[in-house]
Order: sequence, then structure tokens, then C-alpha cells
Amino acid sequence: MTGRTRERCAAVDVHYPDGGGAVAALVLAADATFATVLAGRTARLAAVAPYRPGAFYLRELPALRAVLAGVDGLDLLVVDGYVWLDAAGRPGLGAYAHREFGVPVIGVAKTAFRGASHAVPVVRGRSARPLYVTAAGVAPAAAADVVRRMAGRYRIPDALRLVDALSRGSVQGGAQDVSEQRSAGSPDSGMTSRG
Repeated sequence: MTGRTRERCAAVDVHYPDGGGAVAALVLAADATFATVLAGRTARLAAVAPYRPGAFYLRELPALRAVLAGVDGLDLLVVDGYVWLDAAGRPGLGAYAHREFGVPVIGVAKTAFRGASHAVPVVRGRSARPLYVTAAGVAPAAAADVVRRMAGRYRIPDALRLVDALSRGSVQGGAQDVSEQRSAGSPDSGMTSRG
């Protein structure tokens, strides 16, 4: 995305455990296909804002700040959700992430949002149900192509499946290789690499 020989692309997701707080997860890859995950980590927040319809970003953005702390030089950020909620440009989580982190953002949503007629439907794997792709800093058609090419044979790209599993603490076999646990505000901002 930047012309460098090696890109830095991240996918992120946030889970809200029944006990409260939030767990944000990140996986880092050398290119936008996410064919090889280089590193990953999670960040826990003890408290989060209550859910407010139309203001989801207020709940999710602090968790993304925590998991992205110290991650510099990203060329692309992929979020589970919408960048723009409607064709008029009402911002979703991805738009706020684009503004805050200064990096192109691709939003991959699993369900159609009323009014999101601008989202590009992308069918992957054997599923007949599309994903809905929106973007900031990337042309919509190019963002849809990125999502089509992301690693994984199923409807949901592997990178998004992995960050979901990491945020829920359900990565099986090898979780220690890809995940680093941190608490928000921790001075340690290193990434655990896969080798």
C-alpha cells in the first residue's frame, strides 16, 4: 500500500466478556493478504463505556487505542465493522479509527446495516452470504479486492477469525506463539512474533 517492499497490515477486533471490560486483539502481517501472521497481541480494559446506538465507536475506540499502542508504521488497518454507516458519510468505527490512527482502514461487516447501500458486497468461500466492505483512505473497489484476496477459504477471512478468537481467549494450540497479553497502560509495547 505504501510502495515499500514489506507492508505492515493489522487486523483488530474487540470482545466484551460477561464479567465486564473489554479485550482487544490485533494480528500483524507483512501484506494485506494476511497469509502469514507475524505477530499478535491482546489488551484488556477493566472498564468500557456503555453501549449507545449510533455511538459504538465510543465503546470500541479506547480498546483499539490500547491494543495499537506502540504499533507504528502501519500501512493498513482492517476492522470488524463499518467505516461509513451510510452513503451520506455518517462515520462508523472505521472512520474514527482512520482519523485517530492516520492509516487507511478497511471495514468488513458480516451483516447489512440499514442505509449502507454504499457498502461493496464481497462473496468469499462457498458462502452465498456476502461480507459488506467499506473503507477510508482506500478506494471502495480496491478495498473489496483486498478482502477477496485475504487468506482463508471461508466467508470470514482468517485474519478476522484469528483476532476474534484471540479477543475471546479461544485460540487453540499455539496461542502462546501469537498472543501477548497486556493491560491498558502497560509500558510494554512489544509484539510477540511467530517463528
